[in-house]
Amino acid sequence: MPSQFISSLININSHNMKRIILGLVAITLLYSCSSTPAAQTAPPPPSLPVATVVAGTDTTYQEYPASIEGIVNVEIRPQVSGTLDKVFVDEGAFVSAGQPIFKINELPYRAAYNNALASQHAAEASQANAQLEIDKLTPLVANKVVSDYQLKTAKATYQVATANVEQAKANVSTASINLGYTTIKAPVSGYIGRLQKKQGSLVSPTDVDALTLLSDVHNVHVYFSLGEKDFVAFKEQYPGETLKDKLKGLPPVTLLLADETQYAKEGSIDMIDGQFDKNTGAITLRASFPNAQGLLRSGNTGKIRLSLLHKDALIIPASATVDMQDKTFVFTVGDSSKVKKQAITIIGKTGDNYLVKDGVKVGDQIVLSGIDKLQEGMVIQPQKATDKTAAVIKK
Repeated sequence: MPSQFISSLININSHNMKRIILGLVAITLLYSCSSTPAAQTAPPPPSLPVATVVAGTDTTYQEYPASIEGIVNVEIRPQVSGTLDKVFVDEGAFVSAGQPIFKINELPYRAAYNNALASQHAAEASQANAQLEIDKLTPLVANKVVSDYQLKTAKATYQVATANVEQAKANVSTASINLGYTTIKAPVSGYIGRLQKKQGSLVSPTDVDALTLLSDVHNVHVYFSLGEKDFVAFKEQYPGETLKDKLKGLPPVTLLLADETQYAKEGSIDMIDGQFDKNTGAITLRASFPNAQGLLRSGNTGKIRLSLLHKDALIIPASATVDMQDKTFVFTVGDSSKVKKQAITIIGKTGDNYLVKDGVKVGDQIVLSGIDKLQEGMVIQPQKATDKTAAVIKK
């Protein structure tokens, strides 16, 4: 009996002990759930460099595709038909004005000239004979030996003979010109292009292709086009009431060759087309460049670089901008150091800077870097820009 009582007592204590332990665990869990966690400390505002927007004067450059032509480009075509007997020059050769280039077989034209000359001599003989008849009849009519009618007939015959002489001389002149056309000479000094016909070919004035192209390139014309907006800006920045006056004050222009190298000589704009192209909405301008060494040839392409002076333009580093949905933005710093995303209008680029027309004003502060992590209304800790960065925006 005592042993059963002790065993029962042990079981009761064990059961109570489990209940006590479970109670302590529940209290612990309840306390841990009901207790408020420690508040997390907010991170400090980011420290970002800012600078004040200022106005300055700078020059931007615009490049326009251009085509190059010699001041004279002449198609060399035959004036008479015949067989090409001789070719005096090679492709790409330089020729002087008046130098023979081609020779067409002259025999038919030499014969035509001789025939015309013989006809002229015959007409002159008939004229002389008519004059003799007049000389014979004049005293006879004066002495009333013969009637006046015969003298008038003789004078009419002389007039016909004189007209025949003039016609014969014209035929001789025509034959001489055609004979001269058998030797084709360079009308200007320049470089010979491709030779489309070789010796022995039959040539004619009606041929579709010219014999060759002769280009005078000691000076070259470079043609380029401006859109309406560019042309308006181009006109407004130079003094002068008329386009002719403005042309006189234009600065020299630069030619960039196809490999992006700069041509050694500067050129000048000397022509503006009279109207805009209806299809492209652009107007053509012409710049002339010296080409004494013949480095430029007709058919070359390149780019014309125009300078555009901007006075009191707002200068902003390109690195301080962000592009979104075809617009460019900067982050300005306002009251309480809050940033605001502001759209700007760019009118040009010079080096690493943008020239801004509107969107910001002189005295505004903009964030220079770290803008990829900024959001509208975010608070920052403005940091004065380094001397190097400040020098960029105050250029």
